[in-house]
Amino acid sequence: MYDVRNLHDATATSVSSLAGADVGESVYQRFFKRALDLVVATTALIVLLPVLLVIAGLVRLRLGPGVLYRQSRVGRDGRNFVMLKFRTMRPPRVTADGAVERDDLHATHKTSDHPRLTQFGRTLRRLSLDELPQLWNIVRGQMSLVGPRPELSEKVDTYGLRAHPRHIVRPGLTGEWQITHRSSGVHLIHCFDEDMEYVSRINLWDDLVIIVRTVAVVFGAKGI
Repeated sequence: MYDVRNLHDATATSVSSLAGADVGESVYQRFFKRALDLVVATTALIVLLPVLLVIAGLVRLRLGPGVLYRQSRVGRDGRNFVMLKFRTMRPPRVTADGAVERDDLHATHKTSDHPRLTQFGRTLRRLSLDELPQLWNIVRGQMSLVGPRPELSEKVDTYGLRAHPRHIVRPGLTGEWQITHRSSGVHLIHCFDEDMEYVSRINLWDDLVIIVRTVAVVFGAKGI
């Protein structure tokens, strides 16, 4: 378990050392990446519409009202956006005085043993089907197909990362963290080098490789 003070010190050091990184936009990034995002995400939404409707119906039947889970994440230029997912957990139970039941409290939702996570929800996560609504985030220009993981707003603010160089690009539906650390519990603060390595050399080939690797991970059912 990491001490919060040590994490903060590590963050400050990482930001200082990476602030001068060469993160100039490539021709691909400037003129083609957004077009590719828009074409692929729009096509995927159209083709997968029946799947999306089926999943939405199952979520409604199994987990109750509120098909989508909305969460504030930090996007390009440090601006907040609402990231969408299919719900995978039951609503928290409350006591007579309105407090959340102790058994339903958990340090993080990003875990396979959360007391409110259903078997149905585990299946959605394992197959990454809960992430499909983020195709709409891509169409809206809030995310990209490939990029750094979008982090929780409160975590970014806790460690003073709004101006970190990782935020000069759109966060990704998939990326190096998502295919390497998605089930390992590795935190944002330990992925600076990987994020900046990607940001400093964004190109079509690397994006295609990451997408292919993502497909392999998904079909291998290695999600949470």
